[in-house]
Amino acid sequence: MGVLEQPVVERENENKESGREERKEEEERHEVEAKDMEKGDVGFQEQIVQRDPSKDFQVSMLQRLNPSNPLRIVINGGSRVTTPTIPPQSQPRYTETPTPQESVISLNSRGYTNKISLFLFVLHMVVAIGLVGFLIFKGIQGLLEPGSVERKEKKVLKYFLPQIEAAAFLSITLAFLWQKAVRERPQFMVHFILWSSFATSLSAGILLICFQKPATEGVGVCLLIFSIGNGLYACWVTQRTGFCCQVLIKSLEPMSKFHDLNRPTYWMLAVGFMWMSLWILAVIGALNFYFPPLVIIALVLSLTWTAEVMRNVANLTVSRVIALYYLRGMQSSTQFCFQRALTRNLGSACLGSLFVPSIEALRIVARVLNLIEGEDEFMFSCAHCCLNIMQSIFRYGNGWAYVQIAAYGKNFTKASIDTWALFERQKMETVVDSDITTSVCFLSSVCSGSICVIMVAAWTARVHQGFTATVSLLAFFIGYLTTRIAMALPHACVSCYYVCYAENPENRLFDKTIPERLNQISSGRDAAVPTPRVPRRFAT
Repeated sequence: MGVLEQPVVERENENKESGREERKEEEERHEVEAKDMEKGDVGFQEQIVQRDPSKDFQVSMLQRLNPSNPLRIVINGGSRVTTPTIPPQSQPRYTETPTPQESVISLNSRGYTNKISLFLFVLHMVVAIGLVGFLIFKGIQGLLEPGSVERKEKKVLKYFLPQIEAAAFLSITLAFLWQKAVRERPQFMVHFILWSSFATSLSAGILLICFQKPATEGVGVCLLIFSIGNGLYACWVTQRTGFCCQVLIKSLEPMSKFHDLNRPTYWMLAVGFMWMSLWILAVIGALNFYFPPLVIIALVLSLTWTAEVMRNVANLTVSRVIALYYLRGMQSSTQFCFQRALTRNLGSACLGSLFVPSIEALRIVARVLNLIEGEDEFMFSCAHCCLNIMQSIFRYGNGWAYVQIAAYGKNFTKASIDTWALFERQKMETVVDSDITTSVCFLSSVCSGSICVIMVAAWTARVHQGFTATVSLLAFFIGYLTTRIAMALPHACVSCYYVCYAENPENRLFDKTIPERLNQISSGRDAAVPTPRVPRRFAT
């Protein structure tokens, strides 16, 4: 290709007669070109260049040029220089190496998230296991030592332990029933949970007040106040329940493709039940140790964090399976996602379990203050300031972050910021902020706790009324935590629906539910969007 030819035409013209016509020369030139084409010199565009007498072409030098040089000169009263056009088959192919997208790389991220939080939780679990084991030992020791301690331990075991264990069995049964009912009848269960939580908490509060004991009356008043707020909330969100039901029904549809998706939640419930059974024995043993109230408070805080981590492990498992289905169309292994949630993403679950409930509770308080502020600047002058502060904190730590933690392996803070930025880009802040799925899951847990209180309070009042308040509090606590773990599955499905829609609204798996809601809000047709204020005439 592109070989420098010897001046063949000139040598042939010297051997022939000098009187050859110009037409013959042209024929000879065409023959040479035909031979070059047979040799493979195809695709070269030739131009006739007039010979410059001032330039001396050294043929011997030209003959020693590199054969791969695409220059060919023919000297016959003129020179012909070829301008190379590289044929398609000989062009160097510059194929761009596809650069993997960041999201694809992070789908299989191997790093551990929030390692400090993971270390603190593991250290806490080591201390908690040691403390529970030691307190169980102290309880057994008190039973074996004769005297007042032995009599006290036997009374506790006879009138305290059976009710708490029964509450644990009832709570895990209710947890399974709540989750099954929400998956099968979501539209009915949203309304049922809103009003059943009001009825059960009200009934439990009235029952405790009827015992006419200071401790039971205090607990009963708290439940009454909560039930009143629960009823007002149920009336306030009536116009939001329709949209909540639509989102819940749509978000639960992918579960039909993953028949084992609820299995990690059941595993967490089983582990939680066994740990709570040991924890109850540790509470009894704490009565035979120094500073029983402080030890019991420490045990309560430890169980709260542990149960919340269990819930978020189930949340991360479901979130990864559903998120990969929405974003990549993948049907992931539930067992693999569960192992990933227990290892690489456990640190984020620990950090989120520690801060998200507190942030959400403080945010609710700030919104309530902003709600009742009215025109009274004397008592609630800082309501707007508190609300703005909590909104800023919520941006850096929220429950929506678990979807991106599970899907992309981000740490908790970055996932919270990125998720909220997605909502802001799609102008979905109002929609996700007015979603009541989190409240429905919370109220279902309250309902289970209230049912446990009704059962154990009636039982304990018959056998030993002095334990009624303590047993009722522990029963409510256990019932609440157990159902909260179970409700992680529907809550994760709804979170994935919102977050994945914000990331890719054009996905064919999403319908017009969210766009229609956004249109209602933008057009002012949604009467539930504005936060109601106390009218000026009622402000003092």
